[in-house]
Amino acid sequence: MAERVPYEAGYFTVPADPAEAPRLLGTRCRACGEHFYPRRVTCARCLADDVEPVLLGPRGTLYTHTFLHAVGFGEHKSKLQGYAAGQVDLAEGPRVQAVLAGRPGAFRIGMPMELVLETVAQDKDGRDVVMYRFRPVA
Repeated sequence: MAERVPYEAGYFTVPADPAEAPRLLGTRCRACGEHFYPRRVTCARCLADDVEPVLLGPRGTLYTHTFLHAVGFGEHKSKLQGYAAGQVDLAEGPRVQAVLAGRPGAFRIGMPMELVLETVAQDKDGRDVVMYRFRPVA
């Protein structure tokens, strides 16, 4: 298995063990306890600047979802393509917007979701570039 690296550093973990769940990198306000994703330097609730890094997830509840359609490019330009996107409420409190792993009809509001990593490309060194997604809990 190829080494995995994040699409962009600072937003989620990439565990060395693929069986281990990834986590989102957030912050928690020490003054009021509010959690945020992505990370913040100032609390949006109480405006305190006393925040600490925390790991969020890997599970949550689907708040809402949609399926986005787009016309393909190049040889696929006549085909309608798309992806699911949604908002997931994490147990710690923040509502996260993310791409969802699954097809239209696979989602229902209120269903449990889990964070997973999906390979989206390979870099010049042959490493798998990964991005996080939420999928329904099996």
